[in-house]
Amino acid sequence: MSSQPSAENAVIHTTYGDLTISFWPDVAPKTVDNFKKLAKQGFYNGTAFHRIIKGFMIQGGCPNTKAGTHNIPGTGGPGYQIKAEFNEKPHVRGVISMARSSHPDSAGSQFFICDGSPRNLDRQYTAFGKLIKGDDVLTKIASEPTHPPDRPDHKVTIESIKIVPADSIK
Repeated sequence: MSSQPSAENAVIHTTYGDLTISFWPDVAPKTVDNFKKLAKQGFYNGTAFHRIIKGFMIQGGCPNTKAGTHNIPGTGGPGYQIKAEFNEKPHVRGVISMARSSHPDSAGSQFFICDGSPRNLDRQYTAFGKLIKGDDVLTKIASEPTHPPDRPDHKVTIESIKIVPADSIK
């Protein structure tokens, strides 16, 4: 019997459809584990993609975007920060990476999915997976009209994130 856990994917259920992510635990094991842990705890349920820049990225994972919260969207987290796991994976369309402040080890729960290929982020942000299903949903979310500072005109809610066996994705 193998001690290796089976491969898992994340299915991000949004009001615009589903995004399925395949993880890269070989290059960012602690980041992948953190994301899975938060997803399994329901941390992301009801949050929103609060920052959208077409051709660049969509950003979500901030608890301050939940209904009834009065804190500034984009400033919240899980109450802790994780160490960066910069790697050689390029930031290209569909890559999921951790959002952070100016300090390299300041990521917590916020993440972004690239809508373009912002290669200037390579080795400066922790890339930890890639979109394998739902490219049309990424396009739809990234095309949502915005107002300053890159806030979507209509709320794009992350209803839930489910961690599922990779072999269950068809």
